[in-house]
Amino acid sequence: MTYDYNTQRQRMTLPEYGRNVQKMVDYVKTIENRNERNRAAKTIVKVMGNLNTHLRDVGDFKHKLWDHLAVISDFGLDIDSPYEPPEEQKLKAKPNSIPYAHGRVRFLHYGRIVEHMINAAVKLDDGQEKEHLVSLIANQMKKSYVTWNRSQVSDEVIINDIKTLSRGKLNITDGIKIMEVKEPVQQQAQANARRKQQHTKQQNKNYGRQNHGQNQNSKQQFNKKKGYGKH
Repeated sequence: MTYDYNTQRQRMTLPEYGRNVQKMVDYVKTIENRNERNRAAKTIVKVMGNLNTHLRDVGDFKHKLWDHLAVISDFGLDIDSPYEPPEEQKLKAKPNSIPYAHGRVRFLHYGRIVEHMINAAVKLDDGQEKEHLVSLIANQMKKSYVTWNRSQVSDEVIINDIKTLSRGKLNITDGIKIMEVKEPVQQQAQANARRKQQHTKQQNKNYGRQNHGQNQNSKQQFNKKKGYGKH
């Protein structure tokens, strides 16, 4: 006895249409009469449209179905398609690799984007725009520090880190204010504690109701055995 496993079958190019559509396309490729091939191809496209009704909401869905038919046939179906089939080389071409920024990040808890922002701020001329950008960077650095280190940080640490990352080219002026992130952290901790306390109270309340119900049932069963409920 031989078994037919999916892992032993030919790989389907578009699995969303199923194995039967793949078999039909493979069969159409063996038809010698061109008119018969065209008629069979139109029938397969109708079946593909019924299997994927969501494509009907897409513009030019018939064009997409004919393109999928060409892909399923591995571009080996010689038919009179109403649309120009997609180019096989472009479809099978590998995408260009995305360049990845290499290099060491000085402070991992700040990230590389903060370094890019500091480099952009260095290039700006002195003025209100530069001061505003430095203020945003400083506050973001403080939030990132607290997020990753779970401890409070003084403004002096943030200022020294800005000077280090900018190689001494950025200075914190008197107009730049660094917000205090201690209160939001404390508020979050208090909110978590309140939710935990409410959850514990609800559990105790449910447990008490359950025990009360069990005690009532036990009392009724005891009275029934002793005959206390009979008159």
